[in-house]
Amino acid sequence: MTEPIKKQTEKTSFLATLGAVFWSFVGLRRRSDYEKDVTGLNPVYVIIAALLGVAIFIAVLLTVVSLVLR
Repeated sequence: MTEPIKKQTEKTSFLATLGAVFWSFVGLRRRSDYEKDVTGLNPVYVIIAALLGVAIFIAVLLTVVSLVLR
């Protein structure tokens, strides 16, 4: 009997993870990129990238509010 061939998943780099998280914040992602992300993203990188993204987003919002209220 033959065993099913296991597809090796290639882990993506932290920069690629940052890109994937950025596009998830924007809400635009191609289906092929999404499917590649599902199999290759490191969950720890995703959490770190998401926290960085949220911190940058909050900093931008605070900066805009500060400039408007001046």
